[in-house]
Amino acid sequence: MHWFSTYRVHSPAGGQGMNTGIGDAVNLAWKLAAVVRREAPDSLLDSYESERIAFARKLVDTTDRMFTFITAEGNLADFVRIHIAPLFATVAYGIDAVRELLFRIISQITISYHDSPLSVGGTGAIKAGDRLPWVRTDDGADNHAPLERIDWQVQAYGAAGDALRTWCALHGMPLREYAWSAGHEEAGFVRNAHYLVRPDGHIALCDPSAGPDAIVRYFRDRAYRRFA
Repeated sequence: MHWFSTYRVHSPAGGQGMNTGIGDAVNLAWKLAAVVRREAPDSLLDSYESERIAFARKLVDTTDRMFTFITAEGNLADFVRIHIAPLFATVAYGIDAVRELLFRIISQITISYHDSPLSVGGTGAIKAGDRLPWVRTDDGADNHAPLERIDWQVQAYGAAGDALRTWCALHGMPLREYAWSAGHEEAGFVRNAHYLVRPDGHIALCDPSAGPDAIVRYFRDRAYRRFA
């Protein structure tokens, strides 16, 4: 098992160190808890590095280059910082698509774990490893509200099958069912599909069926004893 840390001395440009540290902590915390409680094998911890290290390296490289630009000396560098950069930023920030993209990047909500051994399948526009897309429907249903509890859960959009409901009840797996809406379709969900959501809010499994078989295989293949 290998370990890495994003806690190195690097630029505070963009204020990303805290966000990254929180993401690292949440990613590792639920895995450590599962191993300590003997709910999962030690191999679960290996996914921490594989999921987090690529983003950490990209972040450090980006912030270091930004810091180099900010602190560069010389007349040309001063001119760019004082006259060109503010003008460019003002114009770019006035475009809705650019403003939304910047928000997603800085908030780190675009981070995904598609290549993780803990990510399986995809339905519609959503792939396992994605952060659970947020949808709040006209009736007030908010699919992120249950994420306040750091634990596994299944979310079904449309109707969950009776067998899935029974399996979830027997294994203590929270099942959240949401009446199908245009907002869910717009977010990329598939009607009557269900999604296994990890304790950190990322999707572990996308399953277009209404039954529990894929979830059973998921935990069995990973020797996750709590739900096997």
